[in-house]
Amino acid sequence: MYVLTAEAPARDAVPTADPPAAAPSEAPRRPPAPPRPAPGTPAPSADVAHVPVDALLEADSPRLAGVDHDHVLLLAGVETALPPIVVHRPTMRVIDGVHRLHAARLNRRGTIPVHWFDGTEREAFLLAVEANNGHGLPLTLADRRASARRILRLWPEWSDRAVAAKVGLSGKTVGVLRRADAGSGETPAVRVGCDGRARPLTATEGRLRAVDYLAVRPDASLREIARSAGISVETARDVRDRLGRGEGPLPPGGTGPRGTRAREPRGCAGRVAPADLPTVLDSLRRDPALKYSDEGRALIRWLETRIVREEESGLPLRAPAHQAPKIAAMARACAAYWEAIATELEQRGARHP
Repeated sequence: MYVLTAEAPARDAVPTADPPAAAPSEAPRRPPAPPRPAPGTPAPSADVAHVPVDALLEADSPRLAGVDHDHVLLLAGVETALPPIVVHRPTMRVIDGVHRLHAARLNRRGTIPVHWFDGTEREAFLLAVEANNGHGLPLTLADRRASARRILRLWPEWSDRAVAAKVGLSGKTVGVLRRADAGSGETPAVRVGCDGRARPLTATEGRLRAVDYLAVRPDASLREIARSAGISVETARDVRDRLGRGEGPLPPGGTGPRGTRAREPRGCAGRVAPADLPTVLDSLRRDPALKYSDEGRALIRWLETRIVREEESGLPLRAPAHQAPKIAAMARACAAYWEAIATELEQRGARHP
């Protein structure tokens, strides 16, 4: 007969033998602790409440196949105590212990012991994945892959390894799933690792964010710049020093937007030959691939408004002296973005000559 008490062996596991009776002098055991929550999410309560079985709802389960009725029958036949289930208090949905709940119903139990969880619904799903992956009936590979995809949609900023640690997959598998679903949402500028620290996807992006911050706060401290851009203090110092020398924020041969080494322009040794901008723009206008497509014509119009012609270059120099540092920072920020665009285009041209 299934008896609900405060004692519990392993979660959802079927014991092989009855535990030995406690000696009269032995202190009563504490109720089992609830599942370990994900970092940064609230923990389930340690106290155990006895809740009517009929008041609880089915979970938003990571199990694609739903309840395993054979496992329910096994649990219903267990005569020793099973652990408290974990329930999302705001919705009364079971996070961990659906099979135990069905076993209690099968045995016509009126109540079941519960640990309450008061986090959000997405945190409840994450806790369900962790709990089901850590004990009891294992999640299938399909369950874990589907859970990884959902976590990537809920927390796109999490690193592949951080997601893998929650669902029991390898980081490489999570990376494949992320790339397969690429384009379904906005790509975050940072990745949060297993240690909870946020890091920029590439050094280039962090440096460009530092340039943006300096355009607004040219007198900011290195620590302020580093914290805002998600880079190290030394990288922030290097960006500020480069801008102060009139250079771009990216080091020669540094990483480009895709994390690859920036390629030297063809036919030069570290210096870009000046382009005849009107001639280049006219050539682009006559290219049929651009001329006869809406996207191509939009690109031409975009370029026309962003070219700085020689006769216009003196206009910013007539700005009031007290505003000169801000305008200089804006100019360097624009130059940094153009540099990143140029690097990406050169790399694309190298891949498809």
